[in-house]
Amino acid sequence: MALEITDANFEETVLKSDKPVMVDFWAAWCGPCRMVGPIIEDISKDYEGKAVVGKLDVDANQEFAAKYGVRNIPTVLIFQNGEVVGRQVGVAPKNTYAEALDALL
Repeated sequence: MALEITDANFEETVLKSDKPVMVDFWAAWCGPCRMVGPIIEDISKDYEGKAVVGKLDVDANQEFAAKYGVRNIPTVLIFQNGEVVGRQVGVAPKNTYAEALDALL
């Protein structure tokens, strides 16, 4: 199950992680986000113990969405050592997300 990432736990969960982190910036009303959601859930199972995979609801948590320039959703950001190292805007196939994490493992 993908972690619920919020403005309150973002720094601890994402920026201070010693593993690669994938964050899906999404909203409940966003149709394409609902297409990406199950892919992110699959990725979270596939990479359990190897990477942190989570979802951030941009309606409830706007601080980090704004900080990282997330203007369109879904946007998936990949972090390593607290830095953004990858960005996927819009819907992509599962292997696109998997390859982004594989490159960091």
